[in-house]
Amino acid sequence: MRSASITRKTNETDITVMVDLDGTGTAEIQTGVGFFDHMLDQLARHSLIDMHVRTKGDLHIDDHHTVEDTGIAIGQALRQALGEKRGIYRYGQCALPMDDTLVTAALDLSGRPWLGWNLPMTAEKIGTFDTELVREFFQALSTHGGITLHVDLARGVNSHHIAEAAFKAVARALREAVEPDPRKGQAIPSTKGTL
Repeated sequence: MRSASITRKTNETDITVMVDLDGTGTAEIQTGVGFFDHMLDQLARHSLIDMHVRTKGDLHIDDHHTVEDTGIAIGQALRQALGEKRGIYRYGQCALPMDDTLVTAALDLSGRPWLGWNLPMTAEKIGTFDTELVREFFQALSTHGGITLHVDLARGVNSHHIAEAAFKAVARALREAVEPDPRKGQAIPSTKGTL
């Protein structure tokens, strides 16, 4: 079973995340942040990773802790579900068009976290959502998932489209990377023998 459950409780957030890498993209998301829920739904649906997320955060302050800590928990769940990463493709990439926008995402489930980020937003807010939190989410996901992740905006003018294209591009890259490679068997996809 390539699945995992994570519970994370701090003075700022109380989070439960469940993921199943071999799912169909079923999403049950409740963070209290509407736009973020929509983005996490896209992440699950386009990666085909079943994702159940329940976050209670200090939204009376702002959305920052809720978004960042949810990224931490999802990253931890992905890392746990991948285990030794035997037999997976490991790498994934996607160039995702969405209307005026083209975002590319490339990732390596290397165990070595790194975020390369070139995704300038054209607005500070999408509704009430701070656009700078998109990067905060992916930084937390990369760090705690052990993912080398590069996200780049090739073109785009609408911040909603830019953010959504980023989530979808990362989702498609994840879908490719976590897939079992029928030619690998149970081999770890590294010359080092470990990831």
